Amino acid sequence: MKKLIPLASLALLMQSTVAPPVLAQASAAIAAGRAAPSPLAPSEIVAAAPAGDWTPIAAADLLVMTLAPDAKGAARRVVIQLMPPPLSQGWVGNIRKLAAAHWWDGLSVNRVQDNYVAQWGDANAEEKAKARALPSGLAVVPESEYYGFSPMEVFYTIRTLKTPSAVRTKDAYAPVSSFVRGWPVGINDGGYRFRGKVPRRVVADPPPAPAIWPVHCYGMVGVGRDLSPNTGSGAELYTVIGHAPRHLDRNIALVGRVIEGIEHLSSLPRGTEALGFYNTAAERTPIVSIRLGVEVADLPRYEYLSTESGSFAKYADARANRRDAFFIRPAGGADICNIPVPVRRVK
Repeated sequence: MKKLIPLASLALLMQSTVAPPVLAQASAAIAAGRAAPSPLAPSEIVAAAPAGDWTPIAAADLLVMTLAPDAKGAARRVVIQLMPPPLSQGWVGNIRKLAAAHWWDGLSVNRVQDNYVAQWGDANAEEKAKARALPSGLAVVPESEYYGFSPMEVFYTIRTLKTPSAVRTKDAYAPVSSFVRGWPVGINDGGYRFRGKVPRRVVADPPPAPAIWPVHCYGMVGVGRDLSPNTGSGAELYTVIGHAPRHLDRNIALVGRVIEGIEHLSSLPRGTEALGFYNTAAERTPIVSIRLGVEVADLPRYEYLSTESGSFAKYADARANRRDAFFIRPAGGADICNIPVPVRRVK
């Protein structure tokens, strides 16, 4: 005769190995004499998110890059969402001017480095006699704009973070990694903690000033630059096509992310020269045009899952603790870049 495990012992065993929400769900199912429902996968949580948890992306905040057709004649379009205030607005303003001037038309993707970045702009930018003239009125942006938010905004942003603790933790590159207003960010609280409603410094050896900055995840778009103090104008842009190069955080400006068509950049042939540059013009991929979304008549509407929503909290927790059928055990955490913010076309 098989020895049965008492219900109370089974509940205790489950408590030691399963997260509380799953335990409560399973215990209720056992008490009702039925099998526990399978936990939802992250994609299922996103699919079930109510309309109110989605935030529209304005066409004015989109950059649309049309590349020359591929070898089979298929069209190639890359859609980039520009970063919102207060992050990187000096460079974003320049990019808007460059797009309005159609400055990138006829230029090319000049560099594709494996497991790193694809970069586009003027291949002759280093030769004054051949370089394309930049539009007038571009801002010279200081390095201080690698950070965003005022100190008080940092304090209250930290206080109101709604992402689960499993994805709001210290990592190798930031005291805190989390999501703010739809974007993955690093956060430094400057050694302050809240005492009531007022932030007070409690760390004896103060770290740098409070700050929030965007981080280099797959698909993020940044500004190429020369050596410091040069910060780049926004004419040279790149996107991450490999493992997140977080060592670039706070060293190069991030201005947006690819929300559609990243495959048209990540699948390009790798350059054979140093840093993945192409050796000849024939190897480069031509850019037909880059336009702001308001200039593109057939552009779909897009929206992203609000990172302040309950659905995103569940999604982020599920990414950090996979409990759906394929997984044997939850990881207990996730790298910030392993929780991509869901973006979809509006039906």
